Amino acid sequence: MTLEGVLIVVAALFCVGLYGALSQQAIVMVMMGLELMLNGVILAVAAFWWFLAPAPEGQVLLLVVIAAMTVEMAMGFAVATLVHRSRGSDMTDMAGDLSG
Repeated sequence: MTLEGVLIVVAALFCVGLYGALSQQAIVMVMMGLELMLNGVILAVAAFWWFLAPAPEGQVLLLVVIAAMTVEMAMGFAVATLVHRSRGSDMTDMAGDLSG
């Protein structure tokens, strides 16, 4: 597979994630769209590293980014669960103020 082929897949992944993040109102679906967008960016960075300068440092950095993204998504799901338990809804308009 060439760099152009990978970048086409990245663009499709990013566009699907953007559509999912902007068109949904459920918190979990918005987070899934954001996850797709982040995965597209990670795939693009990995493709550039692979095709332009294959070095192990890039792979280690990608693993660190994926680990940080996993922690971030776990915290997001925890907040979504808290909003659902406290308000009885998982829609984004109900999560406008998380203070009360």
